[in-house]
Amino acid sequence: MNTEDFKGFGLIEPIMRALEEEKFSTPTPIQKETIPLILAGKDVMGCAQTGSGKTAAYALPMLQSLHKTQTSPVRRSVRALVVAPTRELADQIAGCFTSFGRHLNLSVAVVYGGVGKGDQIDRLHQGVDVLVATPGRLLDLMEQGRLVLARTQILVLDEADRMLDMGFIPDIKRIVMALPSRRQSMLFSATIPPMIVGLAANILDRPHHIEIASIHRNDPQIEQKVLFVRQNKKNELLLQLLADRAVSRALVFTRTKHRANSLARELSKKRVKSDALHGDKSQSERLKALASFHAGHIQVLVATDLASRGLDVDDIDHVINYELPNEPEVYIHRIGRTARAGKRGIALSFCDRSEMVYLRQIEKTLNKKLPVWEDHPFHSPEEAGAPRGTESGGRHGSGGYQKSRGPGSARQGGGKRRSRKPGGGSRKAPGAPSRSQGRGPRTQETSRSGGR
Repeated sequence: MNTEDFKGFGLIEPIMRALEEEKFSTPTPIQKETIPLILAGKDVMGCAQTGSGKTAAYALPMLQSLHKTQTSPVRRSVRALVVAPTRELADQIAGCFTSFGRHLNLSVAVVYGGVGKGDQIDRLHQGVDVLVATPGRLLDLMEQGRLVLARTQILVLDEADRMLDMGFIPDIKRIVMALPSRRQSMLFSATIPPMIVGLAANILDRPHHIEIASIHRNDPQIEQKVLFVRQNKKNELLLQLLADRAVSRALVFTRTKHRANSLARELSKKRVKSDALHGDKSQSERLKALASFHAGHIQVLVATDLASRGLDVDDIDHVINYELPNEPEVYIHRIGRTARAGKRGIALSFCDRSEMVYLRQIEKTLNKKLPVWEDHPFHSPEEAGAPRGTESGGRHGSGGYQKSRGPGSARQGGGKRRSRKPGGGSRKAPGAPSRSQGRGPRTQETSRSGGR
């Protein structure tokens, strides 16, 4: 089978037409590996990062299989079920099925918490071909007798590791128990911790294992820098960075919902158009913030990792880690929000003394030291010189880090040196990874509210 383009998979004409309309031409590695297996009816366990194209990898063959075995859905039943951890991701997945299946007579519905059930119940009453759901709302509808899974033919668990972090695994087990034993099942996860391996063993039947290396681990399209700064100076540093005209659309990450709210309020007071995105926001508030960011009405979206998993916004030129994540693979997900579709992007990470352990874990996973941007007024040698061990890479300057000019400022071809202003002053902008052992205390948002 020639899988250098989508024609090689034997996809039917209506799906190929939709791919052309969406300007999809070359399959990604996860799509090359996964599509033939799903078309052949195999169970699949895939390990791939966000942004790898995994949604299309299962949506395309599922649409074809459902079309070829098309039968009218029975009332309150679904033919294919996709379970996702957050509302944003569920919306994104449902949109993918709708786009690729626009020329097929297949129905797609999405259900999640945070909104009324009435419209969702009405949508399910006649039965649907594809249902995308978060675990909490799915169980609510099942317990109320509004949905029956006894006729479901295909199951997909997407971002299983995030569902594990959010405490959804008991819910997933209850959902699986309601499914028929004869079905096709798929599980996708950015990481494969032991509990996910155990879950897969109970859900999948002789699965084919696919693992795709992170496309953002050392992506040359993403210029990564670390900025050592005292905690009480982070706001001032952020404001100076955002004042640069090169920063037109920035995604700023915090570890907690409280910090996201307070930082967004502080930026707004300084006349920086911004909003916050996290699991405690209502669905309407989250959709409004995403729409404003996507349309360019706000410059900055301050987000937690939980709420940002399903974030899919083009032209994010800067990702700024206001606080470093305490898990290295989260860093990969964060920086992967920039440099989309072949474009370049900048990832800047603030680091104070208390975050050095997280920085060490990130660099160990990256297998390299992040260049330090010292040429800003809030650089703190004291933070940079905090104890940090002796991992490979050698010592260069303060605290073992290699000094660096600002993003986009390196000499190229002997040419004139670019601006050294924060943010780079240049639009030619300047991305990490598996779960690390021995990580610091968990402080990131893990509330179940994001999916209920």
